[in-house]
Amino acid sequence: MVKKWWLHSIKIILLISLIIPILAGCAVSDTVKEQYPLESVNGSGSQTSYVYRAADQTVPEVAKQLVDKKKPEQQSPESTERMFLVYSDEVIQIQQATDDPADTLIEIDSKEYVRNNYSSSFLEGYLLASVLSDLFDNGRYGHGNYRGYSQKDVYKPQTTYHKPTNQDLKKAPPMTVNRTGSIFKRSKNADSSAVGSGSGSSSGSTGKVVTGGSSSSKKSGSVFTKPKKSTPKIRKGSGRISRRR
Repeated sequence: MVKKWWLHSIKIILLISLIIPILAGCAVSDTVKEQYPLESVNGSGSQTSYVYRAADQTVPEVAKQLVDKKKPEQQSPESTERMFLVYSDEVIQIQQATDDPADTLIEIDSKEYVRNNYSSSFLEGYLLASVLSDLFDNGRYGHGNYRGYSQKDVYKPQTTYHKPTNQDLKKAPPMTVNRTGSIFKRSKNADSSAVGSGSGSSSGSTGKVVTGGSSSSKKSGSVFTKPKKSTPKIRKGSGRISRRR
């Protein structure tokens, strides 16, 4: 009984050890990529900034969705204009779109991007001093003047934003990518010669499944053939029954 309980406990521990890393590896940015279209990109390598647009949603609404998905290390006070969420490997700035106040922009910055572009004094109004100290390595970084995508033309980052390229879309694919597919239902009158031909085109390799007794069994490309039935042959007067070889 004790041995059974011990084995059961080990299984539970192993299961938890597998689930925790998976949950920890699910970044909030993955959720944003799946739900909102990518609008602009800046930086490369470890210094990246991706901007997404949440149409007809307020800043607090978007912030709540992300916090519910994964709790941040720190969340700035609720605001209708700008909020920050700090995670272990990224900082998310949620801001009202200047070109359309009904929309919200979600800017996902790597911590390296924040260190090299943002001003620590600007973030003092949103984040705790302890968080800023860790983020900017005790004042080693944080000497930029960038304040977010909505003000990029005034407080410019080190590199300029651009519309997402095909390579950018591969790295951070938006949910708005068109996807098409077809489902074909087998018909009772379907032509068996089309089996294995893919789209039905004459190009490419094809294969067929045929049965014995059909004239098509002589064609090349057959996969299966029905073996010929062999009946015993009786030789008169021999007293023996032998099979045809």
